[in-house]
Amino acid sequence: MRTIFYISDGTALTAEAFGRAMLSMFPVKVEHKTIAFVDSVEKAQLAVTKINAAHAASGERPIIFHTFVSLDIKRVITSSEGSCYDFLDYFVEPMSAELGIQAQPKTHRTHGIQENGVRDSYDSRIEAVNYSLANDDGSNIADYDQADIILLGVSRTGKTPTSLYLALHYGIKAANYPITEDDDMENLQLPKVLKHQRHKLFGLTLEPQRLHEIRSKRREGSRYASMQQCRFELQEVEKLYRREAIPFLDSTRFSVEEIAAKILAETNLERHHY
Repeated sequence: MRTIFYISDGTALTAEAFGRAMLSMFPVKVEHKTIAFVDSVEKAQLAVTKINAAHAASGERPIIFHTFVSLDIKRVITSSEGSCYDFLDYFVEPMSAELGIQAQPKTHRTHGIQENGVRDSYDSRIEAVNYSLANDDGSNIADYDQADIILLGVSRTGKTPTSLYLALHYGIKAANYPITEDDDMENLQLPKVLKHQRHKLFGLTLEPQRLHEIRSKRREGSRYASMQQCRFELQEVEKLYRREAIPFLDSTRFSVEEIAAKILAETNLERHHY
């Protein structure tokens, strides 16, 4: 078991993204530790104490993914007993040469509220999140004209987390509408409220076994969670998708990040944040 540290003078999200991408290529067991906002030499020294303690406890050098603006803080971290990686070291100079300008590192620039001096990206994400919360589970159909996308699916197919992920990460106003047991499943039709929003619709589905497992955690032993009911609802909603030419995705083996990325790739929705 190797201990992995993600350390930064900001949120450490960049270090985490880089580190986790790197580690995904290696079949090793790791313990993740994030230390954010290490913005002074004193805090860096405390981080080094934790790194060295992890080395002493396991006998294995901790792996450190870090991003720092301050060279003084960076020197403290790299003096630890861990193995340090900062991907910016490898790319800033080549990028500077390509762009013909010198880098101007600034703490909190990547994930701060003032992204390159502009609040638009942050504000669009907050607005999109508020929209998705207000339009979750078919609760506010009057606002569908404002939606960038409307996700459909039977209960527990991942509509809400996907809507919120699209809003928070990309500034996309994502509503979602449930196809429920109350609908006439044997004669399932596209609800009237959605017919003039057809161009915005995107369906989600799952394998019956997975839906059964998810529903059983919520209402074990119920008709709602039974394999028969799960299989029936999924069959009928997929028939609806095909009949109405609604694009849809079987999300059984995908994370919410992958589901969102696949939706963006298929719909060509404009991202309001990167």
